[in-house]
Amino acid sequence: MPEPEAPAEAAPDELAQLRAELDAARQASAAARDAQLRAVAELDNVRKRAQRDIENAHRFALEKFAAELLGVRDSLELAAQNAATADATALAAGQQATLQLLAKAFEKFSIQRIDPLGAAFDPALHEAVVMQESATARPDSVLQVLQSGYQLNGRLLRPARVIVARAPQAPAAPPPA
Repeated sequence: MPEPEAPAEAAPDELAQLRAELDAARQASAAARDAQLRAVAELDNVRKRAQRDIENAHRFALEKFAAELLGVRDSLELAAQNAATADATALAAGQQATLQLLAKAFEKFSIQRIDPLGAAFDPALHEAVVMQESATARPDSVLQVLQSGYQLNGRLLRPARVIVARAPQAPAAPPPA
């Protein structure tokens, strides 16, 4: 049996090539690590920026709506200042103008009024205050609106407070004699 040969020493060229490859791998690893650290830092910056934007949105969400309401307040203050000297017609006109300012602000910000008179009672949009017999209205329909409801972009802000119709009860039979 022949004796196993001792491993040959790596040739100097091969050793230099292996060292060059090792250096290249180390550089690639360092570059990848640097890119990874930069990506993590950028992601953290984006997260912090988004959090700041959300906080600002919460803090200033009502800014435009509040600015619209300033005109309504000005109109109401003017009416209060002139209430003692103005006649009823002028006060009524001022109230109507104030209501129009408020209606424009509501429209601008997608606040819709819920006025369900005659419609079927919907517990998702209406709050029944009382049920009342009615020979003219359909049972379970809104007979009277006591307070309008409001929605903001389809989301209920306040339900309409209503009186709901119910069918009249048949008269009680007289007691047997």
